[in-house]
Amino acid sequence: MATDLTGASPSALAFAPETFAKLQPKSYLLAHLKPSPSRKQPVRPSGRSPKESRKPVVNTGSLTFSNGSAVVRVGNTAVVCGVRAEILRTSDIPQPYRAPIPSTIGNNDDAQDQSGAGPGDEIEQLQLIVPNVELSTGCSPEHLPGSPPTTLAQSLSARVLSLLHISQLLDPADLRITYKDPVSAEENEDEPPVKVTKAYWTLYIDTLVMSLDGNAFDAIWGTVVAALSDTTLPAAHWDADHETVVCSPTIADAKALKLNGLPIASTFAVFDTLDPQRSTGRTKAGAERDGEEADYWVLADPDALEEELCGETVTVVVTPSKGGSGGVLRLEKTGGGVVGKRMMKDLVKSAEDRWSDWDAALTRKGG
Repeated sequence: MATDLTGASPSALAFAPETFAKLQPKSYLLAHLKPSPSRKQPVRPSGRSPKESRKPVVNTGSLTFSNGSAVVRVGNTAVVCGVRAEILRTSDIPQPYRAPIPSTIGNNDDAQDQSGAGPGDEIEQLQLIVPNVELSTGCSPEHLPGSPPTTLAQSLSARVLSLLHISQLLDPADLRITYKDPVSAEENEDEPPVKVTKAYWTLYIDTLVMSLDGNAFDAIWGTVVAALSDTTLPAAHWDADHETVVCSPTIADAKALKLNGLPIASTFAVFDTLDPQRSTGRTKAGAERDGEEADYWVLADPDALEEELCGETVTVVVTPSKGGSGGVLRLEKTGGGVVGKRMMKDLVKSAEDRWSDWDAALTRKGG
């Protein structure tokens, strides 16, 4: 026989927790988060505290016919990613990349010109990384067979691409296939041969969400980072006689990609009990003065039930700086008005702690 959430004696009209969650999801979540005589601290339906995130599990090298791959599981959210490398000859590029002219004012050691272009500008202009996110049929109750495609996959692909460019995760030098021109050395014997870029590696990053239980972006981004860290590119050189790129078949000659840092995304959702229609244009403090209930909880790594009930989300992307401490790479906030400057600092600190979980999972990624 089912019991209620407070531990009281069961009654003939008591519902099972699963039934209660489907009939009254907001009341179900509120019953867990609100303190009660038998429970002093808020506990989410999953048993986690509001600040507790699900531990990621990472496995790499799962796909045989790809240059790099990874499978990541975060709770009941499971994502697989494969990286496929293809050669793009510079002669096939309509508008070849031209490096920006460095500024002569100030310090140029940061490898940026006065227009703000950096090392990742070459990758972005030539579109050398192409991510694609797909949500498999049956990954969640909303993705049933025969259902039309949603905009969620497109928005997730756009966010992944944007973050890949902003983070400058890849070094364009690792994607270049160069050739030392002997003609330049003959013309000027005092200088070494000039390196000419004859082709590039283009990386197609295909991600498939197999099971979706909330917080898709964090899991997808973690899977992309894990797959790229597992990616190796064949040793390639330009054959001047045949005017083509030749790749070495020896696995030992392959070169692994080097990632510039380890950016990790952490998403938080705000569960607010104040009616949005009555709270328009008013702060939480104003609602409390009017005698209205204005309780809210910030939930780290929300699951599907919590995402459905939360109208405000914050995504913090952090990456370790050169000094070893954490640094904020991107902040994204949608909806609501609960999170302010003070609370945002707490979320950044939580995101830095979350970074350690992903770092540990990626360290033992082969396990």
